[in-house]
Amino acid sequence: MSDVRPRIRLPRSANAGDVIEVKTLISHNMETGLRRDGSGNEIPRQIINRFTCEYAGKLVLDVTMEPAISANPYMEFDVKVDESADFVFTWYDDDGSVYSETQSFEVS
Repeated sequence: MSDVRPRIRLPRSANAGDVIEVKTLISHNMETGLRRDGSGNEIPRQIINRFTCEYAGKLVLDVTMEPAISANPYMEFDVKVDESADFVFTWYDDDGSVYSETQSFEVS
């Protein structure tokens, strides 16, 4: 799916031990698998079925999503940052596609 675009928003700065708010959104045309096309054929399910976030090599969030999830899934969560490290965000699609984005985060 060529129009899939992950977006991530992290604070500009934080001190060691701060809890920061992380916001993610991925542009994705979700399909529940319950609708039919104009000819009456089922449209196959295609959803983002899992989202993970790692910080400093540790898993901080792992979410399983079901067909009721909206198009363009938005996630907002808090993470305690103790050191400068990378965030790795990964979205898994029903069709086997994996979308990943890495962002470095500096802690003062």
